[in-house]
Amino acid sequence: MFYTKITMLKDFFFDLIRNYTDNENTINYLWNEIEKNYSNHRRYYHTLQHLENLLVQLVEVKEKIQNWNIILFSIYYHDAIYNVLKSDNEQRSAALAEKRMLQIGVDNQIINICKMQIMATQSHAQSADNDTNYFTDADLSVLGQSWNIYEIYYKNVRKEYIIYPDIIYNSGRKKVLHHFLSMDRIFKTEFFNSKLENQAKENLQKELYLLK
Repeated sequence: MFYTKITMLKDFFFDLIRNYTDNENTINYLWNEIEKNYSNHRRYYHTLQHLENLLVQLVEVKEKIQNWNIILFSIYYHDAIYNVLKSDNEQRSAALAEKRMLQIGVDNQIINICKMQIMATQSHAQSADNDTNYFTDADLSVLGQSWNIYEIYYKNVRKEYIIYPDIIYNSGRKKVLHHFLSMDRIFKTEFFNSKLENQAKENLQKELYLLK
């Protein structure tokens, strides 16, 4: 079956939420909020396409994941709030996830793990929870794609920060690149590490060179 980007994301989301409520008005409201937030005209990378990429990457390792529903909640809500002028986007996204999950009666333990996974995207550090490692690896998977795809990614990120002049943006971007390059392992799981690590380091080094 052929899925468009939005159709696939919507179907997975509806199936997820129907585990907790059969109220179609609520389900539609929650989806419309997700779609609206990720379709904001100021977003160029943190869009529905980013969610689709995470979903595709994680479906590939679904059998390795302990709690698939938590991963799905984390996918949909991890960038639900995104403002380049703010430094608390992860906290605010986690808070929105908690609010919406409480609305549909999700267990507090599931909510807390979801919030932890969303917060983990701040640093993408190694986690004691392997599901979280798969999630953060998928979040960074664009780093290990071909240069053509990576180039589109970093140019779209630049568009999101268009309010900043190059002298300010480039300085901050270099810190981000150095952060990833200083890691012993960018990708924490063996699956993503073996597939993407070397290409990611090449891409990061190349972008860093171009920023000089």
